[in-house]
Amino acid sequence: MQLPKDFIQKYQQLLIQDAPQFLASFSDPVTSGFRINPLKARADQINESLTDPINQIDNAYYGVVDGNKIDHLAGWIYSQDPSAMNVAQMAQPQSFERVLDLCAAPGGKTTQLASLMHDQGLLIANEINHQRARILSSNVERWGLQHTVVTNNTPDQLAKYFPEFFDCIVVDAPCSGEGLFRKDSQAISYWSLDYVHKCAARQCEILQAAVKMLRPGGRLIYSTCTFAPEENEQNMNWLAYQFNFQILPLPHHAGMDTGRPQWGDNNPALINAVRLFPQHYHGEGHFICALQKPGSTLVEQNTAPLTTAPKLPHVQLWQEFLNATLQKVNFSYLTLQKDTLYNAAFPINQQLNHLKVMRNGLRLGEFKKNRFVPNHALALALKPQQFKQLIDLDENQFKHFIHGEALILDQPPKFKGWVGVSFEKKVFSWGRLVNNQLKNFYPKGLRQ
Repeated sequence: MQLPKDFIQKYQQLLIQDAPQFLASFSDPVTSGFRINPLKARADQINESLTDPINQIDNAYYGVVDGNKIDHLAGWIYSQDPSAMNVAQMAQPQSFERVLDLCAAPGGKTTQLASLMHDQGLLIANEINHQRARILSSNVERWGLQHTVVTNNTPDQLAKYFPEFFDCIVVDAPCSGEGLFRKDSQAISYWSLDYVHKCAARQCEILQAAVKMLRPGGRLIYSTCTFAPEENEQNMNWLAYQFNFQILPLPHHAGMDTGRPQWGDNNPALINAVRLFPQHYHGEGHFICALQKPGSTLVEQNTAPLTTAPKLPHVQLWQEFLNATLQKVNFSYLTLQKDTLYNAAFPINQQLNHLKVMRNGLRLGEFKKNRFVPNHALALALKPQQFKQLIDLDENQFKHFIHGEALILDQPPKFKGWVGVSFEKKVFSWGRLVNNQLKNFYPKGLRQ
């Protein structure tokens, strides 16, 4: 790998005797990993090899995931860099908390935070870039989350409507991407010393918005996938002194380095941060720091909407679908946005009414011409036993179905209407039975 000359010189000066091993690590193979979705699966139900667990990360393993296989399509696993998995793990979100993932796309940390929260409390996942926010929303959907709101706003726009609101804020800040060099050659092409400084300045702007949204006593978890002190220790030292934040100790497991106080104005508390260098830790590299805002300690809060939604138009159509198709479900906070029905994670008539919302909780479906059509997200959020009727495909049927084809069943079932569709008992779509034909409702954008 041809590293930039300025990059080599910089880290030779910073790392001194450790520099040769650090620079040589960029020629090593990329490290891959994945997490099992505890909301849906057990380890013994996964097809991927589980022989190489990632220490100290819940439900995590080293290995490469095939995105075309059922475990991925059904939202049972998520491919993620092992270094990046440490951010949500060290954030320690609680199931009763209000949590913000401020720079959330593509969704690895969001899905991990939600898993650690047992899909309870309130998690808002925000992404400023619209296209990346769509990818984030898709991954939230595939993971089957019901208590997550996906927004597409600037940090300053969010701060205007959520002053001192969140118990925990994760800022995985956009950065110069030095930890991506091994797996993304473009990261090398746009790197420069000047770009590092521009990223550091932008990160400070994001952090100022995060400070406004964090309640007294709340935790801020900052991370980057770069090694640059300007974007890491120096920004954390600035934040601690500018806002009187306390830098909290983080666990340092095998292969993890401490932060470097000498790279951040000799602030001794920076030793509490975590650095993941690829020559020491089996991952692509990361920096993680936890801070606490001065003020009162955290207390348990009720994050659910206070009242159920009023009676909705077409509610009878929804109830008819529910009675015919599902069982053992409880959707208590129905809201209607145009013709789309949601089970809301947050009251839409409050702060969210002023923001760009990609999804508010679970998208249940749409009302079309006096009928209710369930959304793909609803299928992925349900357990197999919550469908009154479930059709489990064989391997050949599965290949045709994910291609978008309707299926002719050899033995027509004795029921009709909406059914869950699964492969290996892993639900991945809706289907509709008409006589012996299983009509295909697998989303066109996901078909292979």
